Amino acid sequence: MLSNYAPLLIFICVSGGWGLVLLFVGMALGKGAKDPNKEAPYECGFEAFEDTRMRFDIRYYLVAILFIIFDLETAFLIPWAVSLDQIGMFGLISMAVFLAVLVVGFIYEWRKGALEWD
Repeated sequence: MLSNYAPLLIFICVSGGWGLVLLFVGMALGKGAKDPNKEAPYECGFEAFEDTRMRFDIRYYLVAILFIIFDLETAFLIPWAVSLDQIGMFGLISMAVFLAVLVVGFIYEWRKGALEWD
């Protein structure tokens, strides 16, 4: 029974060994002195200027919701379009309901002003 796991053990050892070899080669061939700007802490490309516990603008979250809406739409529409002939009318109706929910989210974003870039 242990022989069934031998290929898995060999794979783990080889991949771990290869990772360590690449790590040491990178350390040996890489530059030792690093630019101080690369090691400086930053947030969004500039130094932090306020407390980290400050409130975020609601537009930050609205943009995140907008990204999720379009990301989900793309992730589900492409496989649906490919298999539309096999899933039939049930697939068409379920995708219509899904798109209706996404449109409600999009209208919410629009009403809240997330699409206006000031």
